Amino acid sequence: MEATKQDKTETGSGSHDALAFLEAEHRSVEKLFEAFGRVGDDDLDARSALVQRACEELSIHAILEEELLYPAAQEALADSDKIDVDEAYIEHFLVKTLIAKFETLKPCDKGFDATFKVMSEMVGHHVEEEEEELFPELRKSKCNLRALGEKLAKRKAELQSKLDAVGSGSVGDKTEML
Repeated sequence: MEATKQDKTETGSGSHDALAFLEAEHRSVEKLFEAFGRVGDDDLDARSALVQRACEELSIHAILEEELLYPAAQEALADSDKIDVDEAYIEHFLVKTLIAKFETLKPCDKGFDATFKVMSEMVGHHVEEEEEELFPELRKSKCNLRALGEKLAKRKAELQSKLDAVGSGSVGDKTEML
């Protein structure tokens, strides 16, 4: 869902709007899932790099949502019987469980592709629920999406800096540092 003209006006370019920020993150990881589908089975280095990058982005994204978005949503939507943020936490737990599998799975291992496919499908379902249910309700709420967006951007920069400091390594080594 695109930010409305009003949202972009209130937040300048829309870059500090929390929901526009998170939607851009969703698109970024979707591109990684799509790229994985286009890479040949024999290009193990590219497959490994795409999985590692997706796991890194998903790990950072999960932290952002769990630390900042979901608590803000629970507060802003406390009286809502339509939105249950607890389901999102469970979905994050399941995705993190799959990310952890990539600590030992290699591109040539049986189950590598299946694990990534299942993770992709779970993330797709999760994104759909957020963008079609949670985000519209938050837009209608009194939640300060600009302030939340600034917090998200700042925290992402901190997490990305930690990840960059670790350098190359396994997915598990890098995401544990976060």
